[in-house]
Amino acid sequence: MRRALALAALAAVPLAVLGVFFVLPVLGMVSEGFWTDGRFDPAAVLEVLGRPRVHRVVWFTVWSASAGTALSLLLGVPAAHLLHRRRFPGRRVLRAVLLVPFVLPTVVVGVAFRELIGEAGPLGFLGLDGSAAAIVAGLVFFNVAVVIRAVGAAWESLDPRPAEAAAALGASPAHVFRTVTLPMLRPAIMSAASVVFLFCATAFGVVLTLGGLRYSSVETEIYLLTTNLLDLQAAAALSIVQLVAITSLLVVTSRLRAVPDPTLARSTARPPRVSRADWPGLLATGLVVVLVGLPVAALVAGSLQVGDGYGLANYRALDTVGSRSALLVPVTDALVTSLRTAVDATWMSLSLGLLVAVVVTRRSRSRTERRARGLLDGLFMLPLGVSAVTLGFGFLITLDRPPVDFRDSLLLVPIAQALVALPLVVRTLAPVLGGVDDRQRQAAASLGAGPLRAFLTVDLPAMWKPLLAAAGFAFAVSLGEFGATSFLAREDHPTLPIVIYHLIGHPGAMNYGMALAASVVLAGTTALVMLLVERLRVPSVGSF
Repeated sequence: MRRALALAALAAVPLAVLGVFFVLPVLGMVSEGFWTDGRFDPAAVLEVLGRPRVHRVVWFTVWSASAGTALSLLLGVPAAHLLHRRRFPGRRVLRAVLLVPFVLPTVVVGVAFRELIGEAGPLGFLGLDGSAAAIVAGLVFFNVAVVIRAVGAAWESLDPRPAEAAAALGASPAHVFRTVTLPMLRPAIMSAASVVFLFCATAFGVVLTLGGLRYSSVETEIYLLTTNLLDLQAAAALSIVQLVAITSLLVVTSRLRAVPDPTLARSTARPPRVSRADWPGLLATGLVVVLVGLPVAALVAGSLQVGDGYGLANYRALDTVGSRSALLVPVTDALVTSLRTAVDATWMSLSLGLLVAVVVTRRSRSRTERRARGLLDGLFMLPLGVSAVTLGFGFLITLDRPPVDFRDSLLLVPIAQALVALPLVVRTLAPVLGGVDDRQRQAAASLGAGPLRAFLTVDLPAMWKPLLAAAGFAFAVSLGEFGATSFLAREDHPTLPIVIYHLIGHPGAMNYGMALAASVVLAGTTALVMLLVERLRVPSVGSF
């Protein structure tokens, strides 16, 4: 009974937050889709799903996510081999740099690609501006890091003896990879592919900025139906379809991640140097560097361009509201708002994530307790199954009346961002806490230490680096979050991604130059945070 009460006490606050700020908005969204004028009307949802435009939107979402996943695997798997199984100067720096795109703000990446492939850009002659190819390239830009980290971590841990035995028996390197290495890597590759498909299918800022009027995904269609057409029922219907599809994909992903692989055994041998036989990895890594470097270089160069020359005028203009009063507040004020919001979202997600990680990783002494902890673990992963756009839409239609009237609260945006970051925080902390030997806690308790003292002396020393890393992830995710914030941010307190999107939508060279400069500032801040996290050397996106 004491353990049950302790479990309930630890889970009470996270469950209350999840109930008010996740379950209630999702139920409100479902209600908006199925109830018309106070009566149950599923035909309204079927009518929305029968629209030809909805068919095109769903098809493009599936197609672009599939193409982005395939290309991410094609580049990421050989790059993972080079970066995790071969030794060369600058390997750690290159691995850290290639992690940064995953957490860059989506609107910044969209602006960077537009600057690269637009009519006046270095690659404008290719005619890719506003094309599906540009959107897929943006998706690969983000998600190839997921494949490199997830597959690379598994590859780094493979027992080398089966491959060495096959090679000793005369098998060629290609035959060894196909018959020995690939089967051992298959669970990691399938898990990475599922996660990448999830991220591609829920991409928002990239499709919104690169798709123009021609291409729209389910995410951007929900946004347009809500903000431009005011068709809340159609937006709710699409949100329901997306919720079911993504949750199903998450179930598949969790099962793939849970597949035991007895062939994994951490290798302590020093990796060999790069050789000519590693040309697939060299080629793939080179293409990834080009894919990441060209848009970033074009963005930085564009931010410095002033008329026919170069200078810092676009950066100096960040303390203004742009030409023709494009903004209500200066860009610098929006940056301060973003930083404050990110700080609030970080401490919220860390507080909740730490409690959840403690609850789900403690040893269970009965089947009922084990099932309860497993259920709680699944519940707190649910925010990963709802896109940020859908979550923001749910906030918009449910948290605007007593007793949960938060429409005018400045905490609404950081709460939404904290929920977006919560699964990442839990997946960073839970493996570390789960790896702590429970006998150490028992020894501390036998010496008279209470639960809090045992946590401080046993668990905290093992998890302080992952805790800092989780804070960095949460801060970076919050800083660039655009989906939920686009629904919830107040006009007089916009975040920096919102301001960037407004600036690129207003005509004028000054506004566009300010958008580029603001994008560089936001990208630089996010990259700095992630490079600091990488120095902590803890698992990141691959843990999903």
